[in-house]
Amino acid sequence: MTAQPRTILDRIGSTPLIALRRIAPANGARILLKCENENPTGSMKDRMALAMIEAAEASGRLGPGGSVVEYTGGSTGVSLALVCAVKGYPLDVVTSDAFSREKLDHMRLLGARLHIVESDGGRMTEKLTRDMIEQARVLAEAKGSFWTDQMRNRDQLAAYHRMADEIWRQTEGRIDGFVQSVGTAASLRGIAERLRHHRSGIRIVAVEPAESSVLSGGPSGAHRIDGIGAGYVVPLWQGSSVDGIEQASTEEAMAMAFRLAREEGLFAGTSTGANVIAALRLAERLGPDATVVTVMCDTGMKYLKTFGARLDAGAQT
Repeated sequence: MTAQPRTILDRIGSTPLIALRRIAPANGARILLKCENENPTGSMKDRMALAMIEAAEASGRLGPGGSVVEYTGGSTGVSLALVCAVKGYPLDVVTSDAFSREKLDHMRLLGARLHIVESDGGRMTEKLTRDMIEQARVLAEAKGSFWTDQMRNRDQLAAYHRMADEIWRQTEGRIDGFVQSVGTAASLRGIAERLRHHRSGIRIVAVEPAESSVLSGGPSGAHRIDGIGAGYVVPLWQGSSVDGIEQASTEEAMAMAFRLAREEGLFAGTSTGANVIAALRLAERLGPDATVVTVMCDTGMKYLKTFGARLDAGAQT
């Protein structure tokens, strides 16, 4: 008899792989999407939030009566809000008006207290990232809270090692390439490390916004792809773990998110759109006998207002 989950946190992970049917190169590799939208908050960040909190509990950095602070574009904050709600830790989140209203509301509904940093016209920039980090540091120090500090926290890598093991089992070891966009770089690094533990020859490709291609040596810039492209080379980035870096613009990523919904029935955010763009390019290079895996990072339900505004603007033109 299958064991029943004790709390909603037991439902994190074990997400399915789904093959793209219509959005695929004619003579390219098969593309599989790891559907992280099936985690409790609809995001892969549930994995890392739980890993960071449990590691802090195990080490004594976070104990009964403790509280938590983090800076986030939204998905990490929502995931931390879920974990903290279940475990009973007050959570302060430093975030911004640059991120989707749905995510901000979701955090509040799960009990998080939000501290909003104003953006430059709703765009994500290096300055915004650094301003949020500094405000979170000051807040954690003032309150004596545990600061998860996702940009530097290595505890989350274990969560992505487990995710890589899921991918390896689900593909029965038949995986030739893996593609993932870079926010903190933890998911790309952790999954790449573990996949290459299973087989060293797997091609690993990173994805970043074309408007802020700092990992490729380009200039920092503003973009609107939630959750990726901090605007500088983040601490957990490890260039030696990747075979290539692809860029996707905000416009390209949003257009692909719409295609995924209309052609595959997969309603995802813009970071997933960027992932699929890069996966298509890798699939063309690897050829029809290969398999490429990428990630459906979250559900498009987190972006309904943003996407709706885009559809309305399109209808008017």
